[in-house]
Amino acid sequence: MDYTIIGKIINSHGVKGEVKIYPLTDNIKRFSNLEIAYIGEEKTKVRAEKVKYHKNMAILKFYDYDDINEILAFKDEFIYVSDSDRITLPDDHFFIYDLLNSSVYDVDSNLIGVLVDVLQGASNDVYVVRGDNNKEYMIPAVKEFVKDVNIIDKRITIDPIEGMII
Repeated sequence: MDYTIIGKIINSHGVKGEVKIYPLTDNIKRFSNLEIAYIGEEKTKVRAEKVKYHKNMAILKFYDYDDINEILAFKDEFIYVSDSDRITLPDDHFFIYDLLNSSVYDVDSNLIGVLVDVLQGASNDVYVVRGDNNKEYMIPAVKEFVKDVNIIDKRITIDPIEGMII
């Protein structure tokens, strides 16, 4: 079975077995429909009991985990869904997990760097690209600048304006 990361468990929440999840999806409400998930490299299977939202985080409670001590081992682990349960995205939308570590090139095939983070903004996302010199470039994820995204080859082509890449 193949899996897709949908978030990272960053901490416990309260003492009754809830976890706080940093979503790695641009639709945080995606957790409202979550039934079965897998946690960590071992893919521990869990069933979602309830979800609530607080400050752009999902707070999840799993069946059979009723105490903080039972979920402490999940801290800093990724939470996955099976690819068969993965939501279908519209054209030109991508899972952040699929974009991370992609090589970023300009339209002349010059390597700019590697995509290391995606900042989610109100109007558009921003790709954080780290070059060989450890300098970071902020590329607005809009069609004007992002010309091609190939998640299979982990390659993104951009057309930066003057001064964007210095």
